Amino acid sequence: MNILLTAATAGEIQITREYLAEKMYYRKNCSISILITGAGLLNTAYALTKHLGKSKPGIVIQAGIGGSLHPFYPPGSVVIISEEVMGDLGVEEDNGFKDIFDLNLAEENTFPFSGKMLVNSHRWVLEKIKLPVVRGVSINEITSDATRMQQLIEKYGVMIESMEGAALHYVCLQEAIPFIQLRSVSNFVGERDKTKWRMEEAVDHLNRELILLIHQLLS
Repeated sequence: MNILLTAATAGEIQITREYLAEKMYYRKNCSISILITGAGLLNTAYALTKHLGKSKPGIVIQAGIGGSLHPFYPPGSVVIISEEVMGDLGVEEDNGFKDIFDLNLAEENTFPFSGKMLVNSHRWVLEKIKLPVVRGVSINEITSDATRMQQLIEKYGVMIESMEGAALHYVCLQEAIPFIQLRSVSNFVGERDKTKWRMEEAVDHLNRELILLIHQLLS
């Protein structure tokens, strides 16, 4: 199996990168490539599409840090995102948020969307991993307002926020490539006091599960 491992920043997966280099984790009919996309939906969509235009792997893994919208997933938690929604593509109107589907600018069940969601349809991939499977939301501007947080939760039932997840889902669905989005929680969404963030722990937990996932996929 050929795996493409992608992250927004090098630091998020540096532990895994060093592990792979040390173990020389390459063997016949198997390779692991690494792509650092940069932060945000645009960077991720462009970098991933450009890479896949040259080489199509058997599976793409996106690993990164995210914020939690639910107390069930405190800092240090690691989850798999099965569905993604774009949480800020639309307009604030009538004391609420209307997305592009509400505005009739797109059809909510036209591929690659299903009920507004970008759903990972590769169930065999998700079933390999013994981690909580949740719904994610991707945004361009990190959410800090309590009212906006509640809007996202009530409107979409999301648990984890990131700045890159929807780009992974969109591109891989369009290209018909299996994918996994692995997220480790560093903080609760809206908490701007970074002394309360657990970034180092989140990175450690992310890489622990990422290394285990790679072993599972190659076994």
